[in-house]
Amino acid sequence: MKILILTAATGGGHRRAAHALQTYITEHSEGNRVVVLDALKEIGPVLDHTCCDGYRLLCRRAPQTFGRLYRATNKPSPMKGMMFQINYQHSGRLAQAIRQVAPDVILSTHPFATEMVSRMKKNGYQVPLLCLMTDYGPHQAWIAPDVDAYVVSNEDMVPEMEEMGVPPEIVFPYGIPVTDNFFRKSDRAALRRSFQLDPDKTTILFMAGSFGVTGIIGIYEDLCHLDMDFQMIVITGKNARLYSEFEKIVPDSGKKTKLVYFTNKVEDYMHASDLLITKPGGLTVSEALASDLPMAVFDAIPGQEEDNAAFLQNHHMAIKLDQHEDTAQQIAGLLEEPRKLKQMRQACVAFDKSKSAQNIFMLMQSLYDRYHSQETGNHQA
Repeated sequence: MKILILTAATGGGHRRAAHALQTYITEHSEGNRVVVLDALKEIGPVLDHTCCDGYRLLCRRAPQTFGRLYRATNKPSPMKGMMFQINYQHSGRLAQAIRQVAPDVILSTHPFATEMVSRMKKNGYQVPLLCLMTDYGPHQAWIAPDVDAYVVSNEDMVPEMEEMGVPPEIVFPYGIPVTDNFFRKSDRAALRRSFQLDPDKTTILFMAGSFGVTGIIGIYEDLCHLDMDFQMIVITGKNARLYSEFEKIVPDSGKKTKLVYFTNKVEDYMHASDLLITKPGGLTVSEALASDLPMAVFDAIPGQEEDNAAFLQNHHMAIKLDQHEDTAQQIAGLLEEPRKLKQMRQACVAFDKSKSAQNIFMLMQSLYDRYHSQETGNHQA
């Protein structure tokens, strides 16, 4: 079976989910080939830069505007298709790339790609199409005709998708795939020793998010003033400016802190920690849940990140930091209640999506078999 996974670089989550699934299929099955393509890059640099740079710019500079746009498009409307019209006009290159791959199954981790393949299917292209939604709440942008299966992050989304007109029998709450390393439990004390940290001390992990977030500096500084015994890990990602700012303040912070620029071992830092402070991006949330790591989320982008934060709060896996209040005291209140922190970790454990990639692959096989049997029946007829 030849599998094509379509993704896009509007945020890192779509690509991470695609590559996690590719890794699973490559490592756990024989005779199957997986090709990952960036749908927007295949169409061309103009559309790719317009969509990706425009998304980042709105999220950074005008998040409230992004939120209004997100809410306005999250309803059935003749306006819904307008955001894809430019894509339709230029999607010939993507269609050509898809036909060159000649996949037996297509999975999309991005709504633009889903819409494009949907249009191809409407025009007669026959291949199973799965849509993998990479957040914790649904949005109309993901919904398109001729999608054979929607894979969603959680069970709450099944009735929500039905309200949007999607038959519940084609919605599968298998979870967002992350690499197996996040599910492999490690010795927390041993990991802390390897990071030159105290093996027995409460450890808070900061992650700045894919865009980098300067607001996290203020939260860090406020925590450093708490008269409590804990240590911290700060991962800035590839944000050189943010890393440089932390380099200036960490030595005099009064709290033992391990500062990390970029790492391919995020799972180890998660497994070493008691609490994650982060923006609630869909894949970061999924990786933390796989690591059984409670969260304190902040600075959610209005729209999908607010949906993610609400899901976590509703299921007692995170608290939402109100940055109009004393964030340090909100964290202190949590650390002073170890029973509550333990309950949050247990809620993360109960949210078990460790079979996500396996279940998605089995669903692909099932859809492929169904299409293949239909084609065989048509030929015999």
